Amino acid sequence: MFLKLNSAAAVGLDCLPVDVEVDINKGQSAFNIVGLPDTSIHEAKDRIHSALKNSGFNYPFNFRILVNLAPADLHKEGPAYDLPMALGVIIISNDLDIDLDDALLVGELALDGSLRHTNGILPITIFAKKIGLKRIFVPEPDAPEAGLVEGIDIYPVKNLKQLVEHLLGPEIILPFVRTHDWNKSGEPQYELDMAMIKGQEFVKRALEIAASGAHNILMSGPPGSGKTLLARSFSSILPKLTAEEALEVTKIYSVAGLLQNGFIKERPFRSPHHTASGVSLVGGGKYPRPGEISLAHRGVLFLDEFPEFPRSVLESLRQPLEDGVITISRIQSVLKFPARFILVASQNPCPCGLSSDPDRQCVCGPSQIIRYQKRISGPLLDRIDLHVEVPRVQFEKLSSETLAESSKSIRERVEDARNIQTKRFKNCNIHANSEMRNAEIREFCKLNDESADLLRAAVTQMHLSARAYNRILKLSRTIADLGKSDNIELSHVAEALQFRAKIE
Repeated sequence: MFLKLNSAAAVGLDCLPVDVEVDINKGQSAFNIVGLPDTSIHEAKDRIHSALKNSGFNYPFNFRILVNLAPADLHKEGPAYDLPMALGVIIISNDLDIDLDDALLVGELALDGSLRHTNGILPITIFAKKIGLKRIFVPEPDAPEAGLVEGIDIYPVKNLKQLVEHLLGPEIILPFVRTHDWNKSGEPQYELDMAMIKGQEFVKRALEIAASGAHNILMSGPPGSGKTLLARSFSSILPKLTAEEALEVTKIYSVAGLLQNGFIKERPFRSPHHTASGVSLVGGGKYPRPGEISLAHRGVLFLDEFPEFPRSVLESLRQPLEDGVITISRIQSVLKFPARFILVASQNPCPCGLSSDPDRQCVCGPSQIIRYQKRISGPLLDRIDLHVEVPRVQFEKLSSETLAESSKSIRERVEDARNIQTKRFKNCNIHANSEMRNAEIREFCKLNDESADLLRAAVTQMHLSARAYNRILKLSRTIADLGKSDNIELSHVAEALQFRAKIE
């Protein structure tokens, strides 16, 4: 007796079809699973045995059970195939007449027959709709996540017994009702606000520019000057996620097993410690998973104590900073994860942190300072658009009772600038000025004679690379957008050079 059920395997952020083929014949009791399964799938034999017994179904003793997960050359991992395998055993052993050709099943079984949360539900649901299936059965806790996809019926399953009764009789399990309307989502809530930060107007201006064009920024200053607070407040001035961006981010978190509330409403903020390994930052593993740079997609990657990260780890950022994607190559496959994030980095100017403080004595020797600053390579610094000195805040500003400008008012200007960019790039498949390629730079970053002369002089005197030249043009375009100017003027280029000159 043979039965085939539909399931899927998440490979990176995409999915491939998996046919769960169940064959049961009389013979010595055995339960074998083939099709390149990993250990968690092999262990499904014991989970299915207990789940059937505790759900009131008879386990087919004195029968040989064979499950094939096809295609056989695709490595399978995780417990997501528990549900289709168990259901296949029940249907065949009880000779039930159930048609599931238009349905996809996925879910991990507990020993009592209930279904647990399973990773990757969102991309699997998107895949099921793409291949034309009408229904998908998922664990009940994952229904809000699957419900983000319209055009397919989502059935939230509590346990194995409920599913079988639903398939045999009246509709016990009602399709999940989607209640989330992205257009009516409330304002994101932030713990920190720019109004809490005294002084640092120049740095706040740099952060506003970075948020407006999705530019990378490096802050350098003595300890206690507010670098970390500024970085952690940066999310509060970023524009709200669009529905398209939210779906991208939610897919990543679904595959990584970090999704908790069904969807991601706020831009991610990731802050790995400087002891993080290269794999944890860029992603990878035996079965590749997204790393911190992908978890920060469409959000912020904050690297505090920038020079303290191992150099090999920092160098691994160079390709994703340029391309917005990380490619993970393995013998079995090559996977790509999106990594379009804003890098916000902070550092001390020297080991003791006081070389840029005019009021305190630095105890580092010149060779120590040079070695410390050389921990960050020139090619990596070349990929960071804004370089900002963060001075120590004076007592008069610290003790002032006057609140600074709020994040909300800054965010309104940022959103206005982003809206300009959205209209500009509507046919270019990019979202912000920082993503412009050479063709877009030539079209949208034209300079007048005065601006061109200033930039020509800067390139010559500061020995700027071709990459730095293009990044200054992008930065100038963002500053012009903040000023609601159609053309890049001299003042825009001058301000962009001011931020670039800090490390040249």
